Amino acid sequence: MKQTVGKVRYAVFTLLAFLIAGCDRMVVLDPKGPIADAERGLLIDAFTVMMIVVALVIVLAFLFALRYRAGRNARYEPTWAYSARIDAVVWLIPALIVIAVAVLLWRSTHKLDPYREIASSNPPLDVQVVAQDWKWLFIYPEQGVASVNQLAIPVGRPISLRITSDTVMNSFYVPALAGQIYAMAGMQTRLQLLADQPGKFVGRNTQYSGGGFSDQFFEVVAMSQADFDAWMAKAKQAPGKLDPPTYAKLAERSRLNPIVQYSAIEPRLFDSIIDKYTGGHQAHGQAPTAPARR
Repeated sequence: MKQTVGKVRYAVFTLLAFLIAGCDRMVVLDPKGPIADAERGLLIDAFTVMMIVVALVIVLAFLFALRYRAGRNARYEPTWAYSARIDAVVWLIPALIVIAVAVLLWRSTHKLDPYREIASSNPPLDVQVVAQDWKWLFIYPEQGVASVNQLAIPVGRPISLRITSDTVMNSFYVPALAGQIYAMAGMQTRLQLLADQPGKFVGRNTQYSGGGFSDQFFEVVAMSQADFDAWMAKAKQAPGKLDPPTYAKLAERSRLNPIVQYSAIEPRLFDSIIDKYTGGHQAHGQAPTAPARR
């Protein structure tokens, strides 16, 4: 039974791979991290279960055409009114499919909780993310540096993101590494991700946010620890300082912002951005309680 299920999943995955061949934007089916890989598995499992309906409809269409084709001497039953077998097919099969998908999604929703830390021997790297019009600001609070439109991360180390918005609602999404989560003014959300191989990946805002929405992309660079240390050393030598006047200028609307690094940041900058919308009532110092590591 397990071998049969495995063969079906492999066939479905192979079919999807052929369908997206040559399409370099379909990164959802080509994950580069364990979270995105688990989400791909959920997508394929749900697709496989729901394909039962499609397969059944196709089979029944051929059976009806064969049974009631012209010239066939089918039995004439003008008083026929009820069939328990047909009723069972109509009700039981859809019910079983709904139950299967519900169980699958329930288990996966808890397993893939974006607040749930990734189990690893390496400590997570904390990064604060701020959505602006129309760019992304990444703050490394422990290192005291910041970057615009570029998120540098070491390979094999969990990344713990705290996300907010200094404008309208945005949606943070790196398809190759993790699912999407919203960024909202006056609030913070959390997302955990990990890259298991070096590379450059595209991140984006998937929530319409105005005229510059179509240009609101950022770059995620996964690199070795040595390269990450070199990147961090370079950032600490950048001439720019992210003080309040500089941040106010950065927060203004702009399109296609180049990658910029800042060697110093205003203390509690991330918290102060949230305070702008909450009147200082946001609790700081402790992150929201996260579920146990997966």
